[in-house]
Amino acid sequence: MIEKLKAIEDKYMDLEKKIIDPEVIKDMPTWQRYCKEHSDLKPIIEKAREYIDNSKILEEDKEMLGESLDDDMKEMIKEEIDERSREIEKQEEEIRILLLPKDPNDHKNVIVEIRAGAGGDEAGLFAGDLYRMYHMYADSQGWKTELMSMNDQGVGGIKEAIFMIKGNGAYSMLKYESGVHRVQRVPTTESSGRIHTSTATVAVLPEAEDVDVEINQNDLRVDVYRSSGNGGQSVNTTDSAVRITHIPTGIVVSCQDEKSQLKNKDKAMKILKTRLYDKMLEEQNAEISENRKSQVGTGDRSERIRTYNFPQGRITDHRINMTVYQLESFLNGDIQEMIDALITEDQAKKLATVS
Repeated sequence: MIEKLKAIEDKYMDLEKKIIDPEVIKDMPTWQRYCKEHSDLKPIIEKAREYIDNSKILEEDKEMLGESLDDDMKEMIKEEIDERSREIEKQEEEIRILLLPKDPNDHKNVIVEIRAGAGGDEAGLFAGDLYRMYHMYADSQGWKTELMSMNDQGVGGIKEAIFMIKGNGAYSMLKYESGVHRVQRVPTTESSGRIHTSTATVAVLPEAEDVDVEINQNDLRVDVYRSSGNGGQSVNTTDSAVRITHIPTGIVVSCQDEKSQLKNKDKAMKILKTRLYDKMLEEQNAEISENRKSQVGTGDRSERIRTYNFPQGRITDHRINMTVYQLESFLNGDIQEMIDALITEDQAKKLATVS
């Protein structure tokens, strides 16, 4: 462990020299890459230095036990050795987690797509609940949200909502939310009090940056049309809605929420780039499917991941068999406890794979 950490520290010190080198600073993309590498290594280096210092002190304590000391002093040193050994063991575990391969998308903004599934109007209402839940969670983290596209249901729910959450590390937290969410409750329209089961799907995609996806404009068909609302009535009198089709993949994205055609096209392009990037990631992950299956947050999006049971006031995540009984606060965005548990489980499985 110490030899490995010393090699990482050598790399860290080398990067430290490079990011203050005037010649490197002239090449902005290279300088930014070195700065990111340096920043990524900093938490490991800080923890490694603590670990190495503790290991040296432990060795010194062990050497002292061989010296001629009175019984009280020996007992005191033994207690210190036990305490420091436990601390070193804990630091080793923390370092192993820090040394796990990082998801290169963890720092990115996300585009979240929520769609009503089975259950008719009730599914749309539940999709609306999830939309509000993620908005409130984003607010609690100090992140910004931007609506990209909304398809209302007309009875207070939504058929589909696509929105962006902007915040450093948003993907690292929300990537575990992709999948089928199930609700069990008595709909307001149900006079007999019978519990209904409905579903909504959530897809959390890392925002594609320009360097991630290159789109050939000749591969696009762009259609403009007049946006419409519920019942098909005209929302405005100009052709501001935009539909972009990526011909090679058949991916279609439509945006009509802005009054400006240019703004709708810009939003549609962001969604298209992100979907193409996600498709590319899925193809890459298919090559390492066994590793993918061993992880918590990267499974099939058709998988049922969580149940929201209103009569019992509980939320159960089926991937980690965790149940919490704070349904109201959970739907108000208090989901960090669940996210932390998913991260811990994912790290444990990755550590087991590495070991």
